[in-house]
Amino acid sequence: MGGCFSKPKPVEVKIEVVIPEKERSKEEMSPNGKASPLIYKVNGTARHYHLEEHPIASNPYHNPKDVVEASVCHVKDLENGQMREVDLGCGKALLIKESGEFHAVGHKCPHYGAPLVKGVLSKGRVRCPWHGACFNIGTGDIEDFPGLDSLPRFQVKIEKDKVYIRASKQALQTQRRTKMMAKCISLSNYNLSSTNVLIIGAGAAGLVCAETLRQEGFSDRIVMCTMDRHLPYDRPKLSKSMDSHPEQIALRPKEFFRSYDIEVLTEMQVAAVDIKNKTAVFKDGFKMEYNKLLIATGNTPKALSCKGKEVENVFNIRTPEDANRVVKLATSKNVVIVGASFLGMEVAAYLAERAHSVSLVELEEVPFKKFFGERVGRAVMKMFESNRVKFYMQTEVSELREQEGKLKEVVLKSGKVLRADVCVVGVGAVPATGFLKQSGINIDSKGFIVVNKMMQTNIPGVFAAGDAVTFPLALRNNKKVNVPHWQMAHMHGRIAALNMLAHGMEISTVPYLWTAMFGKSIRYAGHGEGFDDVVIQGDLDELKFVAFYTKSDEVVAVASMNYDPIVSKVAEVLAAGRTIRKRDVELFVRHGKTGDMSWLTGKGS
Repeated sequence: MGGCFSKPKPVEVKIEVVIPEKERSKEEMSPNGKASPLIYKVNGTARHYHLEEHPIASNPYHNPKDVVEASVCHVKDLENGQMREVDLGCGKALLIKESGEFHAVGHKCPHYGAPLVKGVLSKGRVRCPWHGACFNIGTGDIEDFPGLDSLPRFQVKIEKDKVYIRASKQALQTQRRTKMMAKCISLSNYNLSSTNVLIIGAGAAGLVCAETLRQEGFSDRIVMCTMDRHLPYDRPKLSKSMDSHPEQIALRPKEFFRSYDIEVLTEMQVAAVDIKNKTAVFKDGFKMEYNKLLIATGNTPKALSCKGKEVENVFNIRTPEDANRVVKLATSKNVVIVGASFLGMEVAAYLAERAHSVSLVELEEVPFKKFFGERVGRAVMKMFESNRVKFYMQTEVSELREQEGKLKEVVLKSGKVLRADVCVVGVGAVPATGFLKQSGINIDSKGFIVVNKMMQTNIPGVFAAGDAVTFPLALRNNKKVNVPHWQMAHMHGRIAALNMLAHGMEISTVPYLWTAMFGKSIRYAGHGEGFDDVVIQGDLDELKFVAFYTKSDEVVAVASMNYDPIVSKVAEVLAAGRTIRKRDVELFVRHGKTGDMSWLTGKGS
């Protein structure tokens, strides 16, 4: 059986639980004030895990040489609601003043390093200006995604009207903090064919689920299985940074999984799920029993159905090896990309400077028309054309021609014949749920797994998350939607984990995505499906704009390019449950930057 780690031999159980200091006071003390064990039920049997007793140090910095303290400003230098990036000599911190109190945390988003001082501060948290991750300003904890790590938190003190920050030099250098997790010293006395939690799929949803369980003190067995040959990696980079090697885009190093006893079985495909016996059946015949199950299998790329579809050098970008191979074959050659999807457009942008020619074939009239609208789509199309990408719109591929078994030409239904050494297919995807058809788990007509606000399926103990599900979106009055975004998969995994532990947590996050092309990014928040109008502020020709997507009189989504942090500001308004009216943004557009922006500050409707 393929796997990332060898199977543990049955030995005596020895468990250690490590939990955050802020949780110790709650977990360590029983009503009589004495140390109390953590209790988890495993297959109906209560297990007690006693915490290792050690004092909570009043000084969080154990090595004085690793500590720096500096005066960074006068107390009157910052008004409430302001943020400032301050230099402590050996690194920077983000100083925040809210409700009369000062806080200091890391100044860079741990996801891709965005400067948080350019983000949005709202009600105790700061939102990243690039991709929307949110962090609690009091603890530094990550509260919305993408990304896995939290911010380091630094001590702040006021002396003689001066603000001082005391920080670890190491934390100032790394600008990230991994939350403390439960840890099993030895996985023992476990039946190799049974686990407490089984996670099918090792993408963002699966990994965040596993990490959240450990962060919440869960100390029983967790097994993740994946058809991939690699540990979880940053999948969006496959089309944005195509020559990245697996180890460069790994979400966590191998040592992380070993340290927290998260077992990963690679190159393992689940063929069926027996919900009656709580068993997953693998393609090779191996069976594994579970207590709780998360299905996070993502989607499967659609293939072309035309003549010659089996010729060599035709790719779906699914793995790092696929992306690397395409870059190698495309260099100084002719590339045809089928489908102006996010993947197709990002691949076209990446290969434009490397290939001899890049041609893009699309059935619609304009790229991204259904998602960004026609005007934004045309502006993006113009940017691509100025970078040597040739579009063939409102047509399809009728044949792939080969020479000695390898791709030579792509024939379009319009009659046009394109020279092609490599073809990349990006015509959409379908949920990877075929193995569940006879399981009894509720699947809709399109193949998506139906879940509630707690990511639960219709089967007790079975959860689902990520691109393969439809769930109630609070932003759209709990309409069941599919949101195949990287950020949303993270949140799905977290909500599923919390509800495996019976926390009763409901999902309420605002969808947030981004795409990167030719060094420029489009950011997007909300859910614009079915929008009936687009209100645009800025200059589309200069690629500096914000587009508000409206349905009736309500803004349902926003997109921008070179207009930060407007998308994060709108995301915060929507996350607070407030409605942005079409008339408000129309007034904003009419009067430009001098217009009323109370709708962004919470003072409006």
